[in-house]
Amino acid sequence: MNVGKAELANIGPKETRKRLLMGIVMLALGVVLAVVLAHAGVSRVWYAALFPPFWIGTLALSQARKKT
Repeated sequence: MNVGKAELANIGPKETRKRLLMGIVMLALGVVLAVVLAHAGVSRVWYAALFPPFWIGTLALSQARKKT
């Protein structure tokens, strides 16, 4: 028996928009921080501070896309 994968939405349209906006804002923040760090000439250790905004941004966009 061949059963297709069911799409189950866990969140509504309002929450989907919130997560989409959060993802876009966090990714933009990550890019801005990367540019600031690059122009400031800080050591490479400071680039670890870019992980949280990029991680949260991609996670939020993924959740908005899958509606979970």
